[in-house]
Amino acid sequence: MNYSRIARDGLWDNNVVFAQMLALCPLLAVTSSATNGLGMGLATTAVLIGSNTLISALRRFISAEVRIPVYIVFIATLVTLVDMSLNAWAHDLYKVLGLFIALIVVNCAILGRAESFAAKNPVASSAFDGLMMGLGFTLALVLIGGVREVLGSGTLFAQAHLLLGQSFAFLEMTLIPEYKGFLLMILPPGGFLVVGCLLAGKRVLDKRLAEKSQPDGVPQNA
Repeated sequence: MNYSRIARDGLWDNNVVFAQMLALCPLLAVTSSATNGLGMGLATTAVLIGSNTLISALRRFISAEVRIPVYIVFIATLVTLVDMSLNAWAHDLYKVLGLFIALIVVNCAILGRAESFAAKNPVASSAFDGLMMGLGFTLALVLIGGVREVLGSGTLFAQAHLLLGQSFAFLEMTLIPEYKGFLLMILPPGGFLVVGCLLAGKRVLDKRLAEKSQPDGVPQNA
């Protein structure tokens, strides 16, 4: 199993947000700050790792006719455990994310990885795939939330110690002192603007990397 290929897919080539365009509802709803994006991303990563591991381990015992309902039951169980854990140990973050924690169940990326990867591969590689896909999703949420937060309020990872715990206090930064903020960036339209700009930037970068990888004088589509 090519673990470097799995990592590249999850973090860049097949990124849940920037390549597959999935999970846009929670993405736009919770990324008003980098802290919220990090919390949502880590919760989703935990579910991805757990579901991929569980489904891979039991794949030989799940018949093809009932596999989708079984996958959904597994995912819903894991999401419930994550929801209860956040409520118990990160209650402030739980209140901020609210309904969107439960909506991880309907995240197409989780069911998609269960069907396309975990159901066909060993446990170790499936768990690693879940980790990389989750980290790629977390990276997208933090990046979008960070851009919106910096432009909207001049801070980065504000209130991280309250939402994520004291161990995350070192992330808190004020990048633009006495900044009055650009309200549009922390409202839903700001999310659409930032996502669109980052998608365009990724595609431009991918195109340039593809052109550099081609031998001189050879057309890209040859």
